[in-house]
Amino acid sequence: MDLELTEEQKLIQETARDFANGELEPVAAQLDQGGDRGPLLANLKKLAELGFMGLNVKDAHGGSEAGVVAFSLAMTEIARVCASTAVTVSVNNMVCEVIQAVGTEEQKKAYIPKICSGEYAAGSFGLTETCAGSDPSGMCTQAVKDGNHYVLNGSKIFITSAPYAGVFVVWAVTDKQAPKGKGISCFLVEAGTPGLIIGKEEHKMGQHASATNELIFDNCRIPESAMMGKPNDGFRIAVAELAGGRIGIGSLGLGVGLAAMDYATRYANERVQFGQKVSSFQALQWMIADAYTELEAARLLLMNAACRKEAGKSFAKEASMAKLFATESANRACYTAMQMLGGYGYTRDFPIERYTRDARITSIYEGTSEIQRLIISREILKNLG
Repeated sequence: MDLELTEEQKLIQETARDFANGELEPVAAQLDQGGDRGPLLANLKKLAELGFMGLNVKDAHGGSEAGVVAFSLAMTEIARVCASTAVTVSVNNMVCEVIQAVGTEEQKKAYIPKICSGEYAAGSFGLTETCAGSDPSGMCTQAVKDGNHYVLNGSKIFITSAPYAGVFVVWAVTDKQAPKGKGISCFLVEAGTPGLIIGKEEHKMGQHASATNELIFDNCRIPESAMMGKPNDGFRIAVAELAGGRIGIGSLGLGVGLAAMDYATRYANERVQFGQKVSSFQALQWMIADAYTELEAARLLLMNAACRKEAGKSFAKEASMAKLFATESANRACYTAMQMLGGYGYTRDFPIERYTRDARITSIYEGTSEIQRLIISREILKNLG
C-alpha cells in the first residue's frame, strides 16, 4: 500500500497551507469575535478562484477534479488556521458533489460553476429539523405537488452559510403515506425564492464566523424541474452524501487538533519552570506522544476512507470510523493542549481556547459520534451475518 502523496496532492496541500497562513491567519481571531463577515466572504472568493470549492468535481462542471484525498488534505490545512472557513469549504464541496451525482445536466450547468467560481459565496444543505436531527427520516417539511410546481412548507435548523448561500439543497416529504424514509424527495431552491425565509442565527459556542441559521418555507413555490433525482428517493441521496461529508468534517477536526498540539508543543519547548523547559518533563512528553499518535492514526483513517471513495469502492463504514476517531481525537488533543498551557490556555490571549471551542462541534455535526458507532457496528454485524 503506497501512502505517498502524488505531486498534485502535495501541491494542493501546500497551496492550502500557504493560503491559510497568509490570508486566514491574520483575520481568524478577529472573525471569531463576531461582527463583520467581510473578510470571511472575501477569503471564500479567493479559495474559489484557487479551485478549492469543487475539488472532487469534474472539470467540465467547473471543478478542479483533484479527488477526495486532495479534498481531505486541503480541509485539514485550512482548519489548522480557521475552522469557520473550513466548514464552509466542506459544505460547498458537498453541495457541488450531490448536484454532480444526481442532478440533471441543466441543474449541473446552472449551479455547480457558480459555487466553484465563487459567484455564489456558498451552497447550503437543508436537512436537519427540530423533529429530525440524528434521524433525518423523521422530517416534517412537506413538498406538495401543484400542477408543474411543488409548494414547500416547514422549517430546517442549523443550516450552515444560510444568509449568503446562492442555492439550497433541500429535503422534504413528498409522500406522507409512504413508509418512514421512503417518501422523501430532494430539491434545489435558489436564494431569493418567494417563501424562502432565512430565520434567526444561532449563537454558538465556537466556529463563530460560520453562519448557522434556521430556514423557513412558507408556501415556497418551486418548479418541478427543481427536484433532484427520482421522486421519493431523496433519503437515499442524503445518506450517501453524508458519508462523504464525514471525510470533510473528520479532516477539519484533524486540522484543529494539530493546530492546538503544535501551538502547545512549541509553548512547552519555550516555557521554563523549576529551572528547565517544561517539555523536559516526562508528564508533558507523554501528553505530546499520545496526542500526536492519535492524530496520526486519525490521518491514516481519513486517507483510507478518502482513497476508497476516490477509487469508487464502498466507504461508508470507513468514513464513519475516520470521522468518529478524528473528531474525538481532536477534542482530546485540544484539552491536552490547554492542560499543557495551564491557566494561559484558558484565556483568550492564546488561541487554544478558540481551537477547543471550534473542535467541540465536530463530534456532533454530520452525525454524532454515537451515530457513527451505530453505523460502524451495523456494517460489521451485517458482514458477519
